[in-house]
Amino acid sequence: MVSDRLGYLLKHVLAELTDAQAAALAPQGINGRDLAVLSAVASGEPLSQLEVAARLRVDRTSIGDLLDGLEERGLVERRRSTEDRRRNVVVLTAQGESTFEAAERIRLDVERDFLAALPHPARFRKDLRLLLGE
Repeated sequence: MVSDRLGYLLKHVLAELTDAQAAALAPQGINGRDLAVLSAVASGEPLSQLEVAARLRVDRTSIGDLLDGLEERGLVERRRSTEDRRRNVVVLTAQGESTFEAAERIRLDVERDFLAALPHPARFRKDLRLLLGE
């Protein structure tokens, strides 16, 4: 039966989680991909556009489009690096920081609610990490 296949199950669980996060994040004016970019940029170390793309495993064109959209909404800025004037880095604006913090709280709440049906949510995360070789 198709519904017993691991790929089917993972795909549909991801779709449900994505839909739940999208609905919860919509009032913040962002989606899950936007939040992933904001999270990478908020990592604490100044990253170039290409470093953000590498961290998220996104191609150059896609990250450019994502950052353009976030920049147009005033959530990120591209600035000249203070350490290397030949390098540009992506940073959160004040609005980006507050949006990221609020969206991150929302994401955590959605994930907690989503995993509430499982007897051991922390174990589930650990098992997924094992499958990823982490």
